[in-house]
Formats: sequence, structure tokens, C-alpha cells
Amino acid sequence: MQYNTQQKKMPLPEYGRSIQNMVDHALTIEDRAERQRCANTIVNIMGGMFPHLRDVPDFKHKLWDHLAIMSDFKLDIDYPFEIIRKDNLEVKPEPIPYPRTRIKYRHYGRTLEVLIEKACEMPEGDEKQNLIALICNHMKKDYMAWNKDTVDDSKIDDDLRELSEGRLQMTEAIVKLMNERIEQNCRPKQNNNPNRGGKNKKKY
Repeated sequence: MQYNTQQKKMPLPEYGRSIQNMVDHALTIEDRAERQRCANTIVNIMGGMFPHLRDVPDFKHKLWDHLAIMSDFKLDIDYPFEIIRKDNLEVKPEPIPYPRTRIKYRHYGRTLEVLIEKACEMPEGDEKQNLIALICNHMKKDYMAWNKDTVDDSKIDDDLRELSEGRLQMTEAIVKLMNERIEQNCRPKQNNNPNRGGKNKKKY
């Protein structure tokens, strides 16, 4: 008995050994017309394995590219598309540059620093005050997630002043907005269904 690990390595194992054997057989066909018919049949079978991709643009094109890859680009047929070149398979993509922005406090993260900068740029008003309150509540949540302890408002105020370079601070108005936001999030939702809670029940 021959195991798959003892057989030739498949370029595209997702199509299975049977499809690869068909491609290998097509390479042995001497008659060009017969070889072309065999290739068309193989591509149709390959497409039937992924019916959910039939409407994907260039799906047929990809199938012919895959046929060329599985034949090691040795299948002499008339391809209906310009197939991928063999040397393009070995081209590595350009490396993605990793962001090197320094984060002052990692437990707050870069997104919070961006929010603080946006708040500094906003004109004075209710919208700015609400954003600062949101930032402070988020800072408290992040701080407690990392330190597993309670946090004093003075600590958040100090960090906010430092991160904003003194442009933002936790005033009494901000603390009030913070508490209002917490109360709104903790307030239980009222059930407006008139048929619940024993009211407006029909008596029989």
C-alpha cells in the first residue's frame, strides 16, 4: 500500500490527489486536440469543487492559472486567458512597515492618544466636554484592566494632563458627565410591553 506521503508532492493540495493525477495524465496525451479537451474537462471539474465561487470575478481565470501550476507550466494547450508566469510565483510581496509610533502608556493604547489629540483640537462646548468625559471613563477602565485595582480620579487627571500636554483636565463638570454616563449604562432597561408585569391582563 502506497501512502500519500510517499507520492509526489502536490503544488496545490486543496484540489486533491485525483485532480493532480488527471493533470499528470493530460501531460502524457500526445494528440493536441485530445489534450485540449482533457484540460477543459479538468478545469470544469475543478470549478465544480467550489460552486460558491462561480460568481467571483476572474474565477475561471484562476482555475486555468491553477491548472498551469499543477502541470508545472508544461501543459501545451491553448489557454483561454493569459496565465500567470512561473517566475511570478516566487516573487515575495513588499514588507509591510510596522508602525514605530511611541506609546507613552501602553495600558491606554495608541487609540486613546489619538482621541485626546482630537479633543484638544475641538472648540470649547458640550461636544468637547462629553468627549473628555468619555476619554476619562475609558482611561479608568483601561487602568483597572491592567492594574486590577481601584483607581483614583486624581491619577486619571494627572495622566490626562500629561498626555494632552496640559491642554485637558478633569474638572468637576467632567466628573459629573462621567458619572451620568456610568448611570446611563448601568440603568436597567424598562419593559414597555403592556402585556407583561400583570398589567392590562385580560380576565376570563
